[in-house]
Amino acid sequence: MSDTPGWASPGPDPSSEERQTGAPGAAEPTPTDKPAPVEPAAQPGEAPQSPDAKTSDAKGPEAPEAKASEAKWAEGQPPPGQWSAPTGAPAPGQAPPPPPGAGWGGQPPAGWGGPPAWGNGWGGPPPAAKPGVIPLRPLSIGEILDGAISTMRAYWRTVLGISLTVAVLTELCALLLQGVLLKDTTSTLSDPDVTPAEALRSLGSITAGALLVGVVSVVGTIVATALLTTVTSRAVLGKPISIGEAWRESRGQLLKLLGLLMLLALITGGILVAGALPGLVVGLVAGFDAPAVVLLVLGILAAVVVVIWLTVRFSLASPALMLERQGVWKSLSRSAKLVQGSWWRVLGVQFLAGLIANMVSWIAVIPFTVIAFAVNGEKMTALMGTGAQPASWSFLLITGIGSVIGATLTMPVKAGVTVLLYIDQRIRREALDLELARAAGVQGHTPGATPGPVPGS
Repeated sequence: MSDTPGWASPGPDPSSEERQTGAPGAAEPTPTDKPAPVEPAAQPGEAPQSPDAKTSDAKGPEAPEAKASEAKWAEGQPPPGQWSAPTGAPAPGQAPPPPPGAGWGGQPPAGWGGPPAWGNGWGGPPPAAKPGVIPLRPLSIGEILDGAISTMRAYWRTVLGISLTVAVLTELCALLLQGVLLKDTTSTLSDPDVTPAEALRSLGSITAGALLVGVVSVVGTIVATALLTTVTSRAVLGKPISIGEAWRESRGQLLKLLGLLMLLALITGGILVAGALPGLVVGLVAGFDAPAVVLLVLGILAAVVVVIWLTVRFSLASPALMLERQGVWKSLSRSAKLVQGSWWRVLGVQFLAGLIANMVSWIAVIPFTVIAFAVNGEKMTALMGTGAQPASWSFLLITGIGSVIGATLTMPVKAGVTVLLYIDQRIRREALDLELARAAGVQGHTPGATPGPVPGS
């Protein structure tokens, strides 16, 4: 589908009429003709040529009968030059001549109700409709990032309410793990007189706590992704939505989204194991000498490259699953189809969004970490030297507040960029802007309001 809008010509083309009737030629008036005065014209023009004149041109010199018939033909027509910029009023009973350049050549006459003015005169296409946070056309990278931030600003109660709730629950579980389990198990493992049974129990507690935190984090990520996807899709249409409405619209897809994330995790883990397996086998059989280590490193690097490629290829699967109500496998195939041919662009947008989100998170966390060290009387050099953080409750609470703030601000940006990137790819490939305009109630929207590549994309 072409992104360039088409429009009908505003009037007949005199040059096309000349091509249809034959080569242009002016009729020579006879002494009996009484042509009307010819007004000065801006451009030279010639009277339409009669069929008799065309025949005479093909046969040779004009016969007197042909000139007589041509004279009669010319009596009811404008004299030569009358088609160009007439200044006088038309004769009674005669239709006014067409406006100058009213075909494909010049400007339309004043008051003519043709196509709307695009910019200055005919300079460019009309601006795309923008019912919500993005214009309904292919987006640039800056517009995708701006749309994610605009969604958080316009719907801050809903967006921050979702991300804050998920961040608080996740950080609370991590806080309990660090303040209760890790503190006791660390002191037990550091005791030189610890028995093997006590060490195993401590390791089991650490593993169980880490799994609990991981499960809570995954569940929170799934819920936040589902709700924020729904909110962003409504923000594109400029329609408000509450947390309750977002939950009712997305809860039916939560189990499918969980299955999708688990499948992606299994695929990632399987590829990494497959890449490291040859080096491990060679190392266990022949010893971990230099060739085995090189094989192990190369296998892991190759697996990482494949994982990155698949991660980008399937990065639009979650919005496809949520917004199209697809299954797990269908959403993976939809993501692969949308990313095909735009892999590097999708990677660049996701990398830039992740970099910005991490910078915002660091800006929020670092001041609270410094405050926590100051409150506990510790020095930052102790952290850099030992690699261990103090486990006091005051330290954990202060750093936890910074982590909650960082996650609350960055979670909507990541989810919003993914959803808007999915919508942008569908606009480019499937003219989704037509459906969005219809859903938003925009009248007269044409697909691809901006032809050609978008600057900055």
